[in-house]
Amino acid sequence: MRTSVLWINDYLDRPADAAEQAAVLTAAGLPLDGADTADNGEPWQEIETTSNRGDCLCHVGMAREIAASTGRSLRLPAVRSSAGGGRAGDFIRVRNHDHGLCPRYTARVIRGVKVGPSPEWLQRRLVAIGQIPRNNVVDATNFVLFELGQPTHVFDLATLAGGEIHVRRAHDGEAFLPLGGDARELRLTPADLVIADRDRAVALAGVKGGALASVTDATTDLVLEAATFDAVAVRGASRRHGIASDSSYRFERIVHPAEIDAAADRLASLILEIAGGTLCEGVVADGAPLPAPRRIALRPARARQILGFDIATARMMRLLDTLGFAPVLSGSGDGEVIETTAPARRVDVEREIDLIEEICRLNGLDAVPVSDTIPIRVPQRNPIERGTRDVKDLLVGMGFVETITHSLVSERAATPFLPAGTSLLRVDDERAGGEPALRPSVVTSLLRVRRHNEDQGAANLRLFEFASAFHFAGGTHVERPTLALACDTPAEARDAQGAYRLMRGVVERVLMMVAPRVARIELVPSASTAWLSTGARVIVDGRDIGAVGVVDARILKAHGLEKPMAAAELELRGLLANYPPENAARELPAFPAADRDISAIVGEQIAYGDIERTIDALSLPHLESVSFITTFRGKQIGEGRKSVSLRLVFRKADGTMTSDEADASVARAIDALRGKLGAEVRS
Repeated sequence: MRTSVLWINDYLDRPADAAEQAAVLTAAGLPLDGADTADNGEPWQEIETTSNRGDCLCHVGMAREIAASTGRSLRLPAVRSSAGGGRAGDFIRVRNHDHGLCPRYTARVIRGVKVGPSPEWLQRRLVAIGQIPRNNVVDATNFVLFELGQPTHVFDLATLAGGEIHVRRAHDGEAFLPLGGDARELRLTPADLVIADRDRAVALAGVKGGALASVTDATTDLVLEAATFDAVAVRGASRRHGIASDSSYRFERIVHPAEIDAAADRLASLILEIAGGTLCEGVVADGAPLPAPRRIALRPARARQILGFDIATARMMRLLDTLGFAPVLSGSGDGEVIETTAPARRVDVEREIDLIEEICRLNGLDAVPVSDTIPIRVPQRNPIERGTRDVKDLLVGMGFVETITHSLVSERAATPFLPAGTSLLRVDDERAGGEPALRPSVVTSLLRVRRHNEDQGAANLRLFEFASAFHFAGGTHVERPTLALACDTPAEARDAQGAYRLMRGVVERVLMMVAPRVARIELVPSASTAWLSTGARVIVDGRDIGAVGVVDARILKAHGLEKPMAAAELELRGLLANYPPENAARELPAFPAADRDISAIVGEQIAYGDIERTIDALSLPHLESVSFITTFRGKQIGEGRKSVSLRLVFRKADGTMTSDEADASVARAIDALRGKLGAEVRS
């Protein structure tokens, strides 16, 4: 907020120069953000305020902070007005149709004013903060705004149809012309709150007055509006119509209903002083009952404990009293309690800790002790964070490049990746443009990155990203943290299977890192993943965690890609939650192993996992491991068949494994493969 140094001093019992004001306010948490001299030669300063300190968006508020910090006394402006000339209710009627959006609305009437230039002292104060004087009536409302922080407005009574004011929601498409020489007519919606007469909207509540009921040189009778409006509603209307004002800025930071009357009385007094006229008796108001005062208890012993230094209870009382909290002390010793009543303007103070903060702030932040050393304890790294970082390091070591992409994509790019039975999540925001869909798979984002790099001449690229995918299913939003990978076909490979073999190896290497050694990892061929032409589901200990395979050519084409690519999408969060996996150390074997190789010719529909499960089910004595060697296809075997080679390792804990013992177990394995899978076995 831009402040006038001289204007702040109007409310202090002894003046403070610009340097002192800046230093005191900065120490109180309201830092200086610039300073200069106004056109009339008076010094001004820009004071930064936080969004919860709407009470400081005025000169009295700044003066109150200075007085509290320096021991000065605050001198509030005098209000001198006497009513006569009829009752205000005889000239204006007020109906507040929405107490939620307008907690309180008040109207006063002044008759017989003379609109003209403001007195020199008032113009000087406004010019000092960069305002342009208009006329005595409008300048009075601006003066009260910057003096007390309460936005007010004045209407020409003669222009209000029916002598009525209605606080209501706008009609759909209702026209409204705001004040301003270059203003354009707006079309309102029911989301907007307006101040209307009998026939039309005359102000956009809390944001801008209207041109149709504005004060002119011919105005003689005034309606003085003082009200408060819902902060969110004001912010919404301001953004919706692209109108920001000093009033909306303050309403967005909450103006308490109990603060209205004092500002309205000050405005009426000021107009009578500089524009003449007669104030009608009474106030015409409509709204909800005023909120009860907030009573907050403070334990001085607790305050000293939190602050970390000794501060007398009397000092706490004095600081709180200066801020208007009306403290009352009860109890003694560690049982002391200060009962306070929060001023209505201090909407930011709700709890004991807020009072402790006020004491610390005004007592001086430099009084808070600072230790030369700070004891710290390095926390154990989060397992998910640690595992994610280690997987990233692994992938980078294998030639992958990490990407960071936007979660919004076009519906065309998103739809092919939707899981069965789900639908897209969309963002209802015009800024999303042609990409309103939250991606159901991060793979689509990687393909987009691949296309961009291809346009730049990059070849043989490998990409990965840890990010979330989204969809809508079962009446709820679903977010899936995933690891997505994509790679080109290696230069030495002849077809897309080369890319698949590479990607499968990468997936298996990642799972070897994050899954326990004893976990059963399977890649089960499946056609259920719509974005893969050929691929497999990745199963860890019976749980489906994703897919790996060759990306469908139609999807590649839709992304502007022609060369075959492989991709994978894995949900690793469950495994990473226990990272690193607990793998118990095993004693090194004392006796040599005996290994036997088996080549089983089976149909193409038989998976390696079927062969391994068949052998495991036999519980062969002393079987240490079963491992895959290779798969062969050729004319010698025949169409639709393949030869799968595997190795069985046997080891005894109490002696050397004999050939006869190993051969007997292998014979049982061969019989099972022949009987259960119809295999032709060569051993």
